[in-house]
Amino acid sequence: MKCFNPSLTQQSLSLFSVFNALIKREMTLSFRKSGQIINPLMFLLIVTSLFPLGITPEGYILEKIAGGLIWVTALLAVLLSLDSLFNSDYNDGTLEQLLLSPYPLPLLVLAKVLSHWFRTGLLITLISPLLGLMLHLHSHGIQALLLSLLLGTPLLSLVGAISAALTIGIHQTSVLMTLISLPFYIPILIFGTGSIRAATQDLPYQGHLLWLAVFLVLGICLAPLAIAGALKGRID
Repeated sequence: MKCFNPSLTQQSLSLFSVFNALIKREMTLSFRKSGQIINPLMFLLIVTSLFPLGITPEGYILEKIAGGLIWVTALLAVLLSLDSLFNSDYNDGTLEQLLLSPYPLPLLVLAKVLSHWFRTGLLITLISPLLGLMLHLHSHGIQALLLSLLLGTPLLSLVGAISAALTIGIHQTSVLMTLISLPFYIPILIFGTGSIRAATQDLPYQGHLLWLAVFLVLGICLAPLAIAGALKGRID
């Protein structure tokens, strides 16, 4: 029979409360700076809306490119929002306080990445069915689009956060972050768009989603460690 250890339980509750408090702080700051939420969504909506005007309004053609178009614009929208992930905290000294905190730094950066996903990737995922309807995706394609973004957008935030941590304090970091992130984004993009393409052809697409799920588990386990190491290297 296992003995109950109240100190471990108290420590777990303390870590959870810190994790929750940091997410609330990040979300509160995001709502005060509404551009961090609105700008990526507006970019996604504008680009997706302009494509039918610039290419063709034919539904069967739009359906073929819908998955790739929405995924690429979602990826670029996430990249646009990464600039504010650590730079504001670096400029006002908050990041140094996080590094000096007695709590595990990987847990703290995971909270920041999760809050970034809430204000970008999650919102992109929620409006993706509307974008799919605009581009004439049928029900199976929309379902694959929704599920692939639900698994893939957290990965975009996790991988992007590594590049944001590596380039912190450097002026004009957008191009550098893109160059660092793109090699890791390519497999995510391949499996995300592949699931939608398979669904539109009435083929099984669960395998693509399983690979995205595997990448997500690996990202949650490894990316916070990489982000914490990059932040320590840049600050020290």
